Amino acid sequence: MTCAAVCATACSSSGPPGSDDEPNRLSIATGTTSGIYYPVGGAMSEIINGEIDGLSASVEATGASVENMRLLGRGDSDLAIAQGDVVYQAYHANGEFTGDAIESQSLMVLYPNVYHAVSLASVHADIGLDCFGDIAGHRFSVGAAGSGNELATNLVFDALDLSPESDITREQYAYADTARALLEGEIEAGSWVVGEEHASLSELEATSPIHLIPVCDDEREQVTRRHPFYRTHTIRAGTYATVEHDVLTIALWNVVAVSPEMSEERGYELAKTLYENVDAISQVYDSGARYLTLASLRNSPVPLHPGLVRYAEEQGFTVPEELKPGTGG
Repeated sequence: MTCAAVCATACSSSGPPGSDDEPNRLSIATGTTSGIYYPVGGAMSEIINGEIDGLSASVEATGASVENMRLLGRGDSDLAIAQGDVVYQAYHANGEFTGDAIESQSLMVLYPNVYHAVSLASVHADIGLDCFGDIAGHRFSVGAAGSGNELATNLVFDALDLSPESDITREQYAYADTARALLEGEIEAGSWVVGEEHASLSELEATSPIHLIPVCDDEREQVTRRHPFYRTHTIRAGTYATVEHDVLTIALWNVVAVSPEMSEERGYELAKTLYENVDAISQVYDSGARYLTLASLRNSPVPLHPGLVRYAEEQGFTVPEELKPGTGG
């Protein structure tokens, strides 16, 4: 068992989820201490500790989405923050979870990790990168080898019937090195699957104006049809100082996943408390603030927890039928 799993187990009660004696100490699986999941989980734990009598929560540093879903599946964590593609694959037993389904339901839908296909404005002026497919024949960084960024990019290539091995000159750079390679003319473009206003992109455009390559209408339709956990997304004009127009792309939404064994009453109590205190979460991730609304529930990759459905409907939100528990996701 990993250290994170040991810590998570220690912070949960001995009773199994959904038993008559549900745990009064909850473990929230997050990510590395340098990432955004960790402070978001910290804000959630402070809300729970301060607002719900008789219930406490602690945050566990982990390897993020994949590990978090495995911790949830084993009952070593009670809440798991994870990216939508990972939650979807775990639910449907494919990808990283082939043959090993981990059922879950969404307790919250947080904010999107947005697919940024990035070039420099000067490069776009020279070669014309008007749609994602225009990167064919060019040098492109798909993200660091083995990263979630590379996985997400490979799925986009797959949906568009492009090959990262033969249709581009593939580089596998982390964000900082992708920015450096763009500025030094080693590549024409690269991908960032991140929250909007990511610091590395702001730093890049402080040196040279950037161009965000749109995922055009037919391309978005292909991607979202092949991989339903991707959703259409608009990067608003002005999100980046040197991008003065809206850019259509795709996004993966981050969710708080819980076991279907969590009782409706516990889920309702948590959903109500967290959604009615989202300002505290916004304080640690301001760029995600506008997404922390019930309207974002439509972007859940799996069914919603019945406690969340109950709370949302009380607030006048119409939950899509396909997202109600028992619909299969």
